[in-house]
Amino acid sequence: MENTAVAQNDLLIDEENPFFEYNKASQGQRFLNFLIDNVVIRIALAYVTGIAVGYLLTLLSPDFYYSLSYNKGRLYLISVFIVLIDYILYYSLFEGIFKGRTVGKFITGTKAVNENGMELTFKNAFLRSACRLIPCEAFSGLGTPWHDSITNTIVIKVR
Repeated sequence: MENTAVAQNDLLIDEENPFFEYNKASQGQRFLNFLIDNVVIRIALAYVTGIAVGYLLTLLSPDFYYSLSYNKGRLYLISVFIVLIDYILYYSLFEGIFKGRTVGKFITGTKAVNENGMELTFKNAFLRSACRLIPCEAFSGLGTPWHDSITNTIVIKVR
């Protein structure tokens, strides 16, 4: 789908839907969203998930749990897997339930929407989340982030 929005300074007007006007979020706001959401994911969510997985492993397979202390490679792979799952769950659930908003977006006053101004669906939110796992995707934020261009979404200011 081709972007039909016409830039007029900071304000964008969609030619196909002239009633949809929006201000794109700045790169500073987007970067702050990234930092806040990563703190939430890596410190709070990954910590809680790690404790829950560790507890379940001790209940379901104590031998496997204790063998992890001797096999650091396996422990590392499990940790990476937990973080990847947390990433997808966090962004998909927040952007799906809160219509394009995460903790970072609530704080900065921004939200993700489709290019035509419609609110995100769970499918959009999940696809944006999956695209964030593309290697080096964070560096695409220097231009148009891949998770926006691939899914035809944008992040706009809401206040």
